[in-house]
Amino acid sequence: MPSTAITDSPAPWLRDNCPCGECRDPRNGQKLFQITDLPTGLAVAEAREVPASGDRSGPGWEVVWEPDGHRSLYPAGWLEAHAPGAARHGDGDGRTEQDKELWAAPDLAGRVPEASWDAYIGDRAVRIHALDSVRRLGFVLLRGVPCRDRMVLDVAETFGFVRRTNYGELFEVRVEADPNNLAFTGARITPHTDNPYRDPVPTVQLLHCLRNEAAGGDSGLVDGFHAAALLRAEDPRAFEVLTRVPVEFAFTDARTELRAHRPLVDVDPLGRIREIRFNNRSIGTLHASAAVLEEFYAAYRRFGELLLRPELCLDFRLAPGDCLVFDNTRLLHARTAFAESGGRHLQGAYADLDGLCSALAVLRRGTREGDSA
Repeated sequence: MPSTAITDSPAPWLRDNCPCGECRDPRNGQKLFQITDLPTGLAVAEAREVPASGDRSGPGWEVVWEPDGHRSLYPAGWLEAHAPGAARHGDGDGRTEQDKELWAAPDLAGRVPEASWDAYIGDRAVRIHALDSVRRLGFVLLRGVPCRDRMVLDVAETFGFVRRTNYGELFEVRVEADPNNLAFTGARITPHTDNPYRDPVPTVQLLHCLRNEAAGGDSGLVDGFHAAALLRAEDPRAFEVLTRVPVEFAFTDARTELRAHRPLVDVDPLGRIREIRFNNRSIGTLHASAAVLEEFYAAYRRFGELLLRPELCLDFRLAPGDCLVFDNTRLLHARTAFAESGGRHLQGAYADLDGLCSALAVLRRGTREGDSA
């Protein structure tokens, strides 16, 4: 009797996943055919169980296809893990709320994710834990990062690639005489995500503290996924509006004009929270019917009030040598006002989550290979 993983699987799906050397390049695993190359009327002509062999650790199933007689050999473990309807853990790319640990500030009491720079650089397990904290909790705080110019770029390159923007490879967060952004003043900055006017938005942000002698200027983080989940529970209608109505975000200065139309809360096709874009300084003029504008502004205010709840914000003060690495599609960051006459200087840079998740996966793969050696 053929495995139910074979009999219950759609034939085009099963054939599309054939692992043989005719279908996939054995050097890299990439497919050698287009879906249109497969014959129409695919069906399993024969299926038989085969035992483990020298080049295969476990048993498998050999399938003979009609109408072309092609032979596919599927490991039994692969069929069990991937068969349609099999239980899956996570959301596939690790970007939605399903793969996160949502938090309010009290939830992180005594366990703020942090690591010393020396340990992060020198210990694979520490680096894995730090990068996983960004993926799972949304951030990590690296302590003792050398306070030298452009060091933030070296931090970013430990897990990915620097995203160059109109601000350059890095940006200076300090008081400027003629600022093109309120970030470069001593003003209070409420919880927000960066660059919502950019498409694609930078998904990782780094802030490295070089000086912080000014009165004020304390930092804060809010888990936007947790806040959006609270909004969904407390006011489902407002949540739905914020996932549906596109917002025009814009940034302009003498050399730049950037615009993006996205909702404040983005969800995946299954309705799971995937991205937050929230920045009062960058929201442009919405163009919609009066009814849509009314419901949007009511929902926008509701979410804005929720984001300011004190228990949602993790407050801390960056010290020289601290480097905060966080998910800019999930966490909102803030700061208190500070005296512009004081010395406060951060250097920031952007990177991307795909690079960070890739680095994390490779580190974990190396750990498993080392364990099995």
